[in-house]
Amino acid sequence: MVEKAYKFRFYPTPEQENLLRRTLGCVRLIYNKALAARTTAWYENKERVTCKQTSAMLTSWKKQEDLDFLREVSSVPLQQGLRHLQAAFTNFFSGRAKYPNFKKKRNGGSAEFTKAAFKWKDGQVYLAKCAEPLPIRWSRQLPPGCLPTTVTVKLEPSGRWSVSLRVNDTRDLRLKPTSKQVGVDLGITSLLTTSDGKKVANPKNLQKLHKKLRLAQKSLNRKPDKKSNNYQKARLKVAKIQAKIKDSRGDYTYKLTTQLIRENQTIVVEDLAVKNMVKNHKAR
Repeated sequence: MVEKAYKFRFYPTPEQENLLRRTLGCVRLIYNKALAARTTAWYENKERVTCKQTSAMLTSWKKQEDLDFLREVSSVPLQQGLRHLQAAFTNFFSGRAKYPNFKKKRNGGSAEFTKAAFKWKDGQVYLAKCAEPLPIRWSRQLPPGCLPTTVTVKLEPSGRWSVSLRVNDTRDLRLKPTSKQVGVDLGITSLLTTSDGKKVANPKNLQKLHKKLRLAQKSLNRKPDKKSNNYQKARLKVAKIQAKIKDSRGDYTYKLTTQLIRENQTIVVEDLAVKNMVKNHKAR
């Protein structure tokens, strides 16, 4: 059994978008309040606040008059946000990540719904407090017999909505063994070079997209008032170009890595810091 996630675009109705935006805002608020509480407790009293304690804080916050809107959204994404904060601290204390940062509205956000907060019926996803199913654009079908265990809704800075369905895939997806081996050398002017002499270039459209991004960022920098409509329009334009660059890189990399995995039994990659290669003008 393999746990896999399938990501799809969806286009919410105005009622759904209103509820989802409020849910993302509540998740962001609870995450930031819990992070602030844990940070203050450590720096002032050298005390560590546990996930169970932040869950109790959430219960008390819901009883406050100025935070009564927290009861208008599903409680599951709020609890999941606290669990994600706990995971962030676990990674920090183990040295795998930096100290958790506060979430910002301009970065979009995400909300995770477990089985108690969504319903899978007739191939459609019904979220808690939503009467209609999510209008998902099904670019592919889920594996036969696989039911979603977790649904994650995400709003990107560019304004795109996406939903990720996590399933347990019971199919045997192992590839046939092969005797071929290959070494991969990362580059700067080219994406990579393999040990058999094949050089893989960077995506051709990235140069044009990076030029558009530079012009859009210059236009954004000329607008000092961050509360103005013109600033928000320019920021959204930058975010959309960045999303295109991300999609292009991701699609190209996915296809390339899939090809390497299917054709080779062993893949060897040198251990180096790509950032240092970029700083070296002699690197190729």
